Amino acid sequence: MLNKNEIKKVVLAYSGGLDTSIIIPWLKENYNNCEVIAVSGDVGQGTELDGLEEKAIKTGASKLYIEDLTNEFVDDFIVPTMKAGAKYEGYLLGTSFARPVIAKRIVEIALKEGADAICHGCTGKGNDQVRFELTIKAFAPKMAIIAPWREWDLKSRDDEIDYAEARNIPLKISRETNYSKDKNLWHLSHEGLELEDPGNEPLYNKEGFLELGVSPEQAPDIAEYVEIEFEKGVPCAVNGKKMSAKDVIYKLNELGGKHGIGLFDCVENRLVGMKSRGVYETPGGTILYHAHDVLETICLDKETSHYKSQVAIKFAELVYNGQWYTPLRDALSAFVDETQKTVTGKVRLKLYKGNIINAGVWSEYSLYSEELASFGESDYDQKESEGFINLFGLPVKVKALLDEKRGK
Repeated sequence: MLNKNEIKKVVLAYSGGLDTSIIIPWLKENYNNCEVIAVSGDVGQGTELDGLEEKAIKTGASKLYIEDLTNEFVDDFIVPTMKAGAKYEGYLLGTSFARPVIAKRIVEIALKEGADAICHGCTGKGNDQVRFELTIKAFAPKMAIIAPWREWDLKSRDDEIDYAEARNIPLKISRETNYSKDKNLWHLSHEGLELEDPGNEPLYNKEGFLELGVSPEQAPDIAEYVEIEFEKGVPCAVNGKKMSAKDVIYKLNELGGKHGIGLFDCVENRLVGMKSRGVYETPGGTILYHAHDVLETICLDKETSHYKSQVAIKFAELVYNGQWYTPLRDALSAFVDETQKTVTGKVRLKLYKGNIINAGVWSEYSLYSEELASFGESDYDQKESEGFINLFGLPVKVKALLDEKRGK
């Protein structure tokens, strides 16, 4: 049981959003005016980080760390997950794999600062509490954890707004625009308000709803081609220009957003047991996953490809459930890396009003033989298939003969 009297210094995972904006004064009010050190992990939120230091200090923090985690986020989390082809019920895991990289840095700062506890603003209904806390346990197993949503009397986001207004805490949202959002360089998620009813169509065409792109209806009437290159499964160029994987994502976000790519509306099964409706914008990630899948169709043999698709399901569950820092995830990544040794080549795609259309794929490691697969003349002896079918169909034939004999 957490002894509040022993908590003198707390490191807070700080985004500057509604939850963490009120947590700083709440901690000071409920934990003996403890020192609060805020930490923000920059995973590509962009302008959301503007003015964050002033806000954190004004609301009671002693200091704010803003840590640039973008390269680590892409190279150590996004790319390994993309190479695995991991999707959770169709969702490209944008929030899921951002949490462990942020939480790891928070633990490092908490240990450096000699903190007594780490605090997060995740609700008791969601998955993020698990993702943060499993990472904390992996790197600081004795560290105390404070989760205000599991302690305070506030019951809703409206209650949070009341709390903030009573203490003159500035907010960037109103009760009418009070979506719960999470943004990073990979995606933007939307939850809450009218989206809580699965019967309501998302307001894709409403001004201000989409932030990373446009709806397919508002996309250009002219298609655009894009060529993406990979080296051992890692994206390394767009339209012939070499660039880092991070810059590939930014470029594909620009192209995908322009053409209405990557909108995903789902009711997903949360780890905690309830269903939750969310709308996701993942323009660049959707293109990248598609291109990687296309390249694998010619670079991986059948058995590896089919088994890898099974691994992808488990990999996605581990990421979604916050189990990044586990032996199994490490082992699955090792398997995936082995499969990617020949996933080198180029994919051409056509982007048009929310659609991604295959337009060509090339690789020096291609297993596709045009001569062998051709409907024209080839060296393949089609008579050989007769013996294969006889052996492959032997169990079917034997069962039919015995059933006939038994009078079935």
